[in-house]
Amino acid sequence: VVKGMEVNAAFLITGVLLPFREAESFKEQGNAYYAKKDYNEAYNYYTKAIDTCPNNASYYGNRAATLMMLGRFREALGDAQQSVRLDDSFVRGHLREGKCHLSLGNAMAASRCFQRVLELDHKNTQAQQELKNASTVLEYEKIAEVDFEKRDFRKVVFCMDRALEFAPACHRFKILKAECLALLGRYPEAQSVASDILRMDSTNADALYVRGLCLYYEDCIEKAVQFFIQALRMAPDHEKACLACRNAKALKAKKEDGNKAFKEGNYKLAYELYTEALGIDPNNIKTNAKLYCNRGTVNSKLRKLEEAIDDCTNAVKLDETYIKAYLRRAQCYMDTEQYEDAVRDYEKVYQTEKTKEHKQLLKNAQVELKKSKRKDYYKILGVDKNASEDEIKKAYRKRALMHHPDRHSGASAEVQKEEEKKFKEVGEAFTILSDPKKKARYDSGQDLEEDGLNMGASGPGNFFFQFG
Repeated sequence: VVKGMEVNAAFLITGVLLPFREAESFKEQGNAYYAKKDYNEAYNYYTKAIDTCPNNASYYGNRAATLMMLGRFREALGDAQQSVRLDDSFVRGHLREGKCHLSLGNAMAASRCFQRVLELDHKNTQAQQELKNASTVLEYEKIAEVDFEKRDFRKVVFCMDRALEFAPACHRFKILKAECLALLGRYPEAQSVASDILRMDSTNADALYVRGLCLYYEDCIEKAVQFFIQALRMAPDHEKACLACRNAKALKAKKEDGNKAFKEGNYKLAYELYTEALGIDPNNIKTNAKLYCNRGTVNSKLRKLEEAIDDCTNAVKLDETYIKAYLRRAQCYMDTEQYEDAVRDYEKVYQTEKTKEHKQLLKNAQVELKKSKRKDYYKILGVDKNASEDEIKKAYRKRALMHHPDRHSGASAEVQKEEEKKFKEVGEAFTILSDPKKKARYDSGQDLEEDGLNMGASGPGNFFFQFG
């Protein structure tokens, strides 16, 4: 019996005590590396300790702390949960589990862990502070949800930035922030956030959706559809990716049909198709700017110039850098003789792209503006700018007779004065437009008086001198 007891004691020492001592040695080495901030080596030694004694709560707790320092919160959460399963009174285990939950964005679960700590140690100041942090995150989540519905995307971004200070590993918060950045037109920032998530998890459907959304809003619709399809492969029920994919395909089809109708000269159909495309997605600013400009071009072809101007104005409201829309609107302003507005648009274009072509367009508009501020001799005579010499003479005779002072001798002094003024203007107009050199200078916008050209007599005697 004595010999049997000795054998059992030796077995216990060999089978239990020695592995425990070895595990403690691994733990101490892990602690030393942790103190030196060499977390990878610390992780290796804590893992050896766990492999040696897999039922020790503190080993899992230490490895959880190391994983947290490495930013591997999901793995750390598993270790922290295992530590409190082995020992429900392990305060630091509950604290670490709560911290992991909070870092991953699960503030409700984090709150339960911190409350458990306070049940075990009601004076634990760390748990008290962390509980407040979890409440703060929950509050930011609620505000962001309401503001997203209101389409106040800037405020959502603000709330997510604040929440991420407490939950740096929360993909859900990052995705919501990235989506709002995309909706605000801050595509590079949104792409950066989504790409960071995809580097860690290439199958993340939300991140794939945001990447597609950025491409979609930058008018790279074909590439966007590929990302939406990939997101739907990962998550077939992803509602946002499904809607975006459907909108992208519809927008692409309508725009292409509109372009085809325009090229075929079917402007009425092109107008209808561009209008239908504009109703698909009001959030797609770049594509809609192009659609407005395209429809403006259609309206200009249909000679609906004011509507064309309105369309181009909507285009530049959506995209202030859209040169093509400024050029189209400027031409419409020229065609409707709104020269000041045309000059303003051409100046904007030339400041952005200093090309010879844009410089010439600006110069032409400035000349027309200058001409518009002088007397319009063509209008005074009632002829077109391309009128022939004979047409100018006939118009002069007609207008001179119409406003001749003798014809209004019986009228009031006020009427006589007005008719005499018009009669002189008719004579002045004929003097310029009947002389090829003067007419050429007038048409080119030169100041005739500054050039020393005689404007000619325009009294009643001049009329009878020229026409007997």
